[in-house]
Amino acid sequence: MKTRRVLMSFVLASAMLAPVTTATIACGKSVGETIDDATITTRVKTALLNDPDVGGMRIDVDTTMGVVTLNGVVKSKEEEAKAMAVARRIGGVKDVKSTLQVNP
Repeated sequence: MKTRRVLMSFVLASAMLAPVTTATIACGKSVGETIDDATITTRVKTALLNDPDVGGMRIDVDTTMGVVTLNGVVKSKEEEAKAMAVARRIGGVKDVKSTLQVNP
């Protein structure tokens, strides 16, 4: 009887957790992809903030399926190029796009 309860609890827990393993977020990304994108975003933003040649406080970072988009304002084309190079060096980044505006 006790073994049956344990087995039933295991089956019930497995059935409840099955959808979680294949869950997708409303935008169509899996939970794993969302976590990976969040990790990439955090690492890129941290790298930008730590680079003395880049104004990391003025740059926003968005990541979708490994593609990083930099948004915001930079002082020069050189700063934009440097920010993109910093982002490309981060593990997991598949591509870097820039919508940065140059405003000296």
